[in-house]
Amino acid sequence: MTLAPVPAFAQAPKAAEVDCEQVKCIALTFDDGPGKYAGTLLDTLKKYDAKATFFLEGQYVNSRPAFVKRMVAEGHEVGNHSYKHPDFTKIDAGVIRSEIKKTQDAVKKASGVEPKLLRPPYGLADIQVSDVATEFGMPMILWTAGSHDWDTKNEEAIKKKVLEVAERDGIILMHDWVKQTVDGMPSIIKSLQAKGYRLVTVSDVIKRQNLQPGQIFPVPEGWEK
Repeated sequence: MTLAPVPAFAQAPKAAEVDCEQVKCIALTFDDGPGKYAGTLLDTLKKYDAKATFFLEGQYVNSRPAFVKRMVAEGHEVGNHSYKHPDFTKIDAGVIRSEIKKTQDAVKKASGVEPKLLRPPYGLADIQVSDVATEFGMPMILWTAGSHDWDTKNEEAIKKKVLEVAERDGIILMHDWVKQTVDGMPSIIKSLQAKGYRLVTVSDVIKRQNLQPGQIFPVPEGWEK
């Protein structure tokens, strides 16, 4: 009898849900990917039993679909970060729809799932963006703090900044195309875990917010509801 081959990244059994009311949670998020170092990052996350959320650009999903498939298979969350990263506040609704839809389709083709969260490029949104996000049934997710990794590209500076801004239920902005971020991730994760943090997905952190489609979180200063 011949056994069917096991898929390389077979879906792992669903882990027990994390209750962030009982556990000190933090969500690391990685934008603009999957970047070329995503495989190394996934290896690190797996080694330290940490989960992350990847806000993906459709153009890179299409060029690196295996990374996306692996992200989902290993229990990470994938979100929509547009197709080619335009400023959504400077384009019309039809183009925004196309950017979101093309990325939804690309992620589904690569991984079998559709993102449920939208992070608008540059973290910029307005009422029109909110209306389009509502059409797709997606809340918009920003961040409580950034690592400034895209700016410093310095491993020690990135680690120092992440530990400085880390807080319970925090959502930290990072990028998996920054090599120094990926290189420093083992040390960052170990340091966060030593401080009692459980590294979880954005959906774990925002569960109690009961966000509706088109709502934005955290709410930016000056945002008109």
